[in-house]
Amino acid sequence: MDISTPAALMGDPTRAAFLTALADGTTLPASELAQRAGVGASTASIQLAKLVGGGLIEVERIGRHRYYRLADPTVAAAIESLAVLAPHRAASSLKQARVGSELQAARTCYDHLAGALGVALLEGLQRQRLLTTKLEVTPRGTDRFAKLGIEIQELARGRRPLTRACLDWTERRHHLAGALGAALATSFLERGWIERRAGSRAVRLTDSGGRGIARELAVRVDGR
Repeated sequence: MDISTPAALMGDPTRAAFLTALADGTTLPASELAQRAGVGASTASIQLAKLVGGGLIEVERIGRHRYYRLADPTVAAAIESLAVLAPHRAASSLKQARVGSELQAARTCYDHLAGALGVALLEGLQRQRLLTTKLEVTPRGTDRFAKLGIEIQELARGRRPLTRACLDWTERRHHLAGALGAALATSFLERGWIERRAGSRAVRLTDSGGRGIARELAVRVDGR
C-alpha cells in the first residue's frame, strides 16, 4: 500500500481547498472552486487536472463548462480523517467564527451527517439498540428504519458498505457513514428535518426534525 501519492495530492493548499469544497458531495464548476481557493483560472485548471489524474475527483463537461465532484465517498472520509490531525487555527473574523461553530454543530461529510448532530445520532441509535456497537443493524433497527422508507436489505445489496464509522474531526468521536448514513441524511433533508445553510456544508436541525427523529427513531438529538 502506497499512501504517498494521494497524500501528496491532498497536501497542496490549493488542491486541499478544492477537495474540502467538494466534501459535501456537491458538484461545482472550476470557476467557483478557483474563487473559493483564491487562485486564478489557469492555476485552478492545472491543479484540478492533477486531482482528476490522481483519481480523487471526477469531471463532467456540460457545454463550455466543466463540473467537478469527488470520485468516491472514501475521498470525503479521508479528508475528514486528515482534518482530525490538522492544527487548529483561530478564527480571524466573526463570520469565520460563526461558520466554524455551525460546522461543528451539524454538517454533511459527503452525503452523511457529521458534527455534534452526526455523533449524537450514531450514539442514540446505538443506545436505542437500533445499531450494535459494531454498527450491525438489529431487527429492531430494521423495523424503525423501514418507517422512514429505508429498506435495510435493499441497501445491503449495494456495492457500498451498509454502515461504517467515520471519525469526526470536530468531535473526535465517530459519526455514521456508509449507505445507511447517506439514506438517513437524505430522508432527513426530504422531510425538512434538517436544512442546508447557504454556501456551507453546515446544516441546521429544525424543530420538526428534533421531534421527528425522537418520534420515529426514539433518539433525541440537538444540532442547533
